Amino acid sequence: MSDKQGRDSRVTIRDVAKDAGVSVAAVSKVLRDAYGVSDALRANVRASMDKLDYRPLAAARGMRGQTYTIGIVLPDLRNPFFADIMDGVNTALERTQYRAMVGISQSSVETEMGIVESMIDRQMDGMLMIGSTEDRKNLDIIARRKPLVTIGHHDPEATTFDTVNNHDQQGAMLVVKHLAVNGYRKIAMFSLVSGTSTILIQRELGYRRGMMEAGLGKHINITSSSQILREVQLNARRLLTGPQRPDAIFCWTDLIALEVISVARELGLDIPNDLAVVGYDNTMFCDFAQNNLTSIDQSGEQLGLQAARLLIERIKGRAVTEHFVVTPRIVVRQSSTPAAISA
Repeated sequence: MSDKQGRDSRVTIRDVAKDAGVSVAAVSKVLRDAYGVSDALRANVRASMDKLDYRPLAAARGMRGQTYTIGIVLPDLRNPFFADIMDGVNTALERTQYRAMVGISQSSVETEMGIVESMIDRQMDGMLMIGSTEDRKNLDIIARRKPLVTIGHHDPEATTFDTVNNHDQQGAMLVVKHLAVNGYRKIAMFSLVSGTSTILIQRELGYRRGMMEAGLGKHINITSSSQILREVQLNARRLLTGPQRPDAIFCWTDLIALEVISVARELGLDIPNDLAVVGYDNTMFCDFAQNNLTSIDQSGEQLGLQAARLLIERIKGRAVTEHFVVTPRIVVRQSSTPAAISA
């Protein structure tokens, strides 16, 4: 079949209307998820669309005002926590016409903005940015062009876009309190080299506050590293072989905490009697027997679910800004519970 024949044989909205025994306008209302469409009409039209294998052209829908696609920008694919967020997003979208398109920024501001521009050029209806390092000025510019929701960006004063967050400062304070109660004193924090990430600013602030409130201010020790595996290992080794070796390490994410555990065991340290390790995110790998990692649960699926809900509301016209915050909880496992206490 030639390209021309293929184009000519494409199922159209008129074919769907004829098969369903309704008007073209009725099919259009179903496609637009217009107000007042009955469940029976929607089911009838959807059945014809499935029967005829009808797929509306995104470009054509864009010219009519909507493409029913949302752009999601992730910092990377290695952190399993982002899979939890995507589960929540997919749950929120499964009963809608919206589909998600994902771009990976590699935590680069330039790459992130390039992805955003490409998504806007492709007429996506809204943007969901996760762990963005953009400042308020750039996010305001994006939000004026497309409805925008961010996850992992604390900005309660923002008025042009919505935010969805865990209470990161409170989560870090929970970690320090838990470790102090279990007898650890020289509690260090393993953070990320990032001067603009508001979640890291909040977690580091929570760590410092927690240490001061526990009377451990003289032991405050923050080590920062990139997410490059070799650098994480090198910095963890330096921390654990230095003259002021900590007896506990709070890691800004589970992914880093698992690497710290690996380095500690290579050095012959016992987890948790020689060293306690606590992560953040409570991803599925925390429960693996070889890890048994204590972690802060920030409900990744709920974050994704709420962010997608807010974005669709934005797309449909809501203008009043919302800032949704999840209360964190600590999930205690063996990596931070000494034998003397757990016995």
